[in-house]
Amino acid sequence: MLTPILIASLLALINAASIVSRSQSYPQPHVLGPQTTITIGNKDIAPDGFARSATLVNGIFPGPLIAAQKGDNFSIQVINELTDETMFKSTSVHWHGIFQNGTNYADGTSFVTQCPIAQNHSFVHNFSASNQAGTYWYHSHYSVQYCDGLRGALVIYDPNDPLAYMYDVDNASTVITLSDWYHVVAPVLRHIIGTEANSTLINGLGRYAGGPASDLAVISVEQGKRYRMRLVAMSCDSNFNFSIDGHIFTVIEADGQLTEPLVVDQLQILAGQRYSVVLVADQPVNNYWIRSLPNLADSSFEGGMNSAILRYQGAPQVDPITVNTPAQNPLVETNLHALINPGAPGIPGYGNADINLHFDVTNNTGSFYLNGVSFKPPTIPVLLQILSGAQDPLQLLPNGSVFVLGANKVVELTLSITPTNVPGGPHPIHLHGHAFDVVQSAGNSTFNYVNPVRRDVVSAGNPGQQMVIRWTTDNSGPWFLHCHIDWHLDAGFAIVMAESPLDTAAHLNPVPQEWDKLCPTFQSLTPTQLGGGGRLSWEEAASITTLLFPETPLPGYKDSR
Repeated sequence: MLTPILIASLLALINAASIVSRSQSYPQPHVLGPQTTITIGNKDIAPDGFARSATLVNGIFPGPLIAAQKGDNFSIQVINELTDETMFKSTSVHWHGIFQNGTNYADGTSFVTQCPIAQNHSFVHNFSASNQAGTYWYHSHYSVQYCDGLRGALVIYDPNDPLAYMYDVDNASTVITLSDWYHVVAPVLRHIIGTEANSTLINGLGRYAGGPASDLAVISVEQGKRYRMRLVAMSCDSNFNFSIDGHIFTVIEADGQLTEPLVVDQLQILAGQRYSVVLVADQPVNNYWIRSLPNLADSSFEGGMNSAILRYQGAPQVDPITVNTPAQNPLVETNLHALINPGAPGIPGYGNADINLHFDVTNNTGSFYLNGVSFKPPTIPVLLQILSGAQDPLQLLPNGSVFVLGANKVVELTLSITPTNVPGGPHPIHLHGHAFDVVQSAGNSTFNYVNPVRRDVVSAGNPGQQMVIRWTTDNSGPWFLHCHIDWHLDAGFAIVMAESPLDTAAHLNPVPQEWDKLCPTFQSLTPTQLGGGGRLSWEEAASITTLLFPETPLPGYKDSR
């Protein structure tokens, strides 16, 4: 006689077998080396079952993985073949987390370090990252263009990784990209205050509420092996609570910086952040849900939304039936500690740095302000201003948004979110050109100058909270500091840190002649050549909602009407 438990088990197996998995194993086969060419173009895709035109790298989403070995030199030609009038037709590509020491002009930041690359033109980014290894990514840094799809992972592998003893597998198949996805093009959505994503994609696949049961990504593992999973949050807005049913994992890297190993069963990852986690495939051969819940109202895992599949070798190709359980040991940022050379620079103690900066974040009718100033991209990139002789803060544009810092100084920056009327948190803050020590995490009252986590994107928290970071000004040039929620950056949540402008020309490798040509070419473009729908994009936004920003010119163009 069959026992009730055995009957239930058999029914579960029958049900599982009947749910044929609509999923694909995507080991990110598209891998490029550090000396390569990428083509930015438009193509129709349906990553969550909804078809739309997108802005893509080499025709795929996410873009191909760029993989290098520590010490490699990079030479990446970016070719612009954009044609879709509804989206921006100029572009730029930023190599997120790469310090660009001596190559500030290759940072790819529109209107800070370069003019955008015009349609039917190209630019070669030559740079090295000799002392860097870890998990990075690349994305457009022109207005909100990366929300339309221009984003991909970049990994620098270290053959002498001091934590290599902890894992057996670390390759393209263990890179996991987490992104939000939108059914309306970004030039329309940038006019809307408080726009939200339609779906979450894991390795470029997902589902949306009310949509079809489209394919989900599959991460394949072999029982008994240990995997270094590299998580890359390349969202425009959403942050994600990431977990895998039935598994714990050990965090060993945050934003390209090794950490002391820390065991967790769930982690929150904000836009722009990366983590490496070691997952031990020590569970029974089966399928397990990978969960990436966004911070959006009514988010769920119903119908496979916000999910992917961890499939053990030998498991049937069916959807998992594993159950989501509450986290018992979620990641807390203050429990992370830098593995290499721990300790914040300078004299310990709040306010004891050489330069102490404090920025208050406020919001007025959707626009963001830092100390009362909302960032507006200048028509002449800040780097070009500096190389043309501008050195004083009063000479550098945009007024009130460029802060000049002396060379080889310890900077302590406090960023406070005003207690009222600052929506959309937690706000992930990214500094170009550096990693920084997080001496105070948002929502935490304690300071740590001894062994804080070191990273390049940190949460500034929610209203009434603050974060404090430290770094050393050892990389002359203008570096962007901004919220990595791209809609917030577009709405003014940014400033420029101009490190030792007097030294910038001497610090840079010779600026290539092609860099000098970017601005004259871009500035000659008409509104039609810029794309982005012109006034039609604002009118389309007005047909969606009345919660709109005032109509503004196209990015980089003074009068688009």
